[in-house]
Amino acid sequence: MTFSICVREPYETDDGTETRFGVAVTTRLAAVGTLCPFANEHGAVATQSLVNVELGRKGVAYLADGLAVEDALDALLNADDDSASRQLHGVDSEGAFVFSGDDCKGWYGHVERDGFTVAGNLLTGESVIEATADAYEASDDSLPLAERLVDALAAGQAEGGDKREELAVQSAALLVTTTEDREAEPYYNDLRVDASETPIEDLRETYELAAESYQAALDRHEADEETDDHDDTDDESAEAE
Repeated sequence: MTFSICVREPYETDDGTETRFGVAVTTRLAAVGTLCPFANEHGAVATQSLVNVELGRKGVAYLADGLAVEDALDALLNADDDSASRQLHGVDSEGAFVFSGDDCKGWYGHVERDGFTVAGNLLTGESVIEATADAYEASDDSLPLAERLVDALAAGQAEGGDKREELAVQSAALLVTTTEDREAEPYYNDLRVDASETPIEDLRETYELAAESYQAALDRHEADEETDDHDDTDDESAEAE
């Protein structure tokens, strides 16, 4: 598998501080979204290289049970006979963890910065993960995290991304979760492009269409509420007469 980013972002609401988590990944194989990215309201995890899906599933489950991300992912790797071939990284509400086994295929490596991690393997070089990290770090946090995750992947792809140019089929995916209890979850926070020759461009288009659809749904809901309020007012006036 190729490169991914896991993110923790505290933010303020009228009720106090909440935290959003995000994970995004792309590779030169199909359906990466079924294998690598995992997230819940407690954190985000990416499992890659010689993929062990259970590392991701159990990782976020352990976070939900209250384990710190460092303890949860380290424990999973210690119990994994093939850990030398894994890449595993993630974030929770307070910490981060990133691991690249010695048997991962080059170029491979990772970075950990304030509130996020990036890891990759089978890349054209270190500049891929550095560009991904730099793009996220420089992003405007007033924009939706899903949009900025796409931009981060695009920056890494522009540096060369996955080096296996003979593989035409590619994929990409993103997940964003939050601790905030919201009435409606934005459609654009769980997206996948399972098989394409232009996965980042397609993920961006999918995001834009999903964001447009979500806003249209909110607008319709608001219009329906205004109509209901108007009808109630008319009914009250009729009763008064």
